[in-house]
Amino acid sequence: MECYLDNASTTRVDDEVASLIQELMLKDYGNPASLHSKGFEAEQHIRSARSFFCDVLKCRESEIVFTSGGTESDNLAIIGTYFVKRRRGNHIITTKIEHPAVSQTIQYLAEVGAKIDLLDVDRHGHIDLAQLDDLLSDKTSLVSVMHVNNEVGAVEPIAEIGRLIRKKQPDCLFHVDDVQGFGKIPIIPAECKVDLLSVSSHKLHGPKGAGLLYKSDRTKITELMHGGGQQNGLRSGTENVPGVAGFALAASKLYGSISEDHERMKALREKFLLDLQDIEDIRVNGGDVPYIISLSIKDIRAEVIVHALAEKGIFVSAGSACASKKLQISPTLSAMDVEKWQLESTIRISLSAHTTQEEMDYAAEQIKLIVPDLRRFVRR
Repeated sequence: MECYLDNASTTRVDDEVASLIQELMLKDYGNPASLHSKGFEAEQHIRSARSFFCDVLKCRESEIVFTSGGTESDNLAIIGTYFVKRRRGNHIITTKIEHPAVSQTIQYLAEVGAKIDLLDVDRHGHIDLAQLDDLLSDKTSLVSVMHVNNEVGAVEPIAEIGRLIRKKQPDCLFHVDDVQGFGKIPIIPAECKVDLLSVSSHKLHGPKGAGLLYKSDRTKITELMHGGGQQNGLRSGTENVPGVAGFALAASKLYGSISEDHERMKALREKFLLDLQDIEDIRVNGGDVPYIISLSIKDIRAEVIVHALAEKGIFVSAGSACASKKLQISPTLSAMDVEKWQLESTIRISLSAHTTQEEMDYAAEQIKLIVPDLRRFVRR
C-alpha cells in the first residue's frame, strides 16, 4: 500500500479543492483587474477568500496580502520591515530553529547591515523568555519566532512573546511563521500582539503557489514586487485566483474540524509510538503537536531508513524536507543539544487530517521489521 507520511513537507490537495481549482482555470478564468463580467467573477472569488481569512484571523481586509506561499510571506514580512525601520533600529531577534525561509532571509539582512541575535532553545525546542527580555532594546526593530517548528513540532508561547515585546519595546514588530500551525492551532494575531503572520496553502490540503501574509494596519513594510500595484501596492502581479480560492476552501474545511482532527491525530500518534516501544535506542524529539513525530533511530543514517521505507511505499523525510536532499546537519536538533548520533539518524513522520489508522499501523509494522535488519547489517 502507499503510505504518505510527509505532510509537513506538503499535503495531497483535497478532492473538492482540486475540483474548484479546475473549474476556475476553465470557467472563471478572468483577470480580477478587468472591468468586464469575467473580471468581476474572478474578483468575487478573491473577495470571498479574503473575507474568510479575515473571519478566521479576526482582522480587517486591508490586513491580508495574498502571496505565492510561506517563503514569499516570510521574505515580504522580514525584508519589507527592515528597510522601513532600519534607521530607527537595525537589530533583529530570531531563534536558532527557524525554517530556512526565515533564517536565510535574516542572514541576507545581516550581510547588508542588520545586527542579529539568535535565541537558544531547550531540549524540547522551546525558547527562553528571559533571554528574549534581555536581548530586546530600543534598537530592536523585529522579532521573528516560528509558531510550530517544522522538524520536531515544538510550539512556542506566541501570546507570551507578543505581550513581552509590546510591553518592553512597543515599536518593535513581531513576526510569526505559522506555516506549520495554521489550520491546526487557532491563532488570533491581534490578541497575541502579532504584527505579521505567514501562512502557506500546500501544508493544509490546498494548492502549491498560494499563501498569505497577515500585516496589521499599524505595520509599515516596503513592497518587494513592483508592477501593477495590486493589493494596495504591497504585492504587484495578477492574483492567483484558482490558488487563492482553493487555499480558502482547504482552510475552511480544516477550520471546521480542528478539535476533532487534533484528537484523532493524537490517538494515531500515541498508538504508533506504543507499537514501536519494544525497539531499542529510539528517541522522540519535541512533540508538542500530534502531527509531527521526530524519531531518532540509533545506528541507522536517516537517508538509509527513508529509502528503505520508500521501497515499502512509506514516504517520510529526513528532518526538514527543505534540507533533506542536501543531508545537512539539522540546526534545530543541534540547537536542542541532542546526542551526537541523533544528528544523522533522525527522520520526520508527519500526519494530516487525511492520515488513516491503517497507514500508521502499516508504517509501524514495517519500521519494526526494517530497523533490526538494517542494524544487523551496520553492526556486523
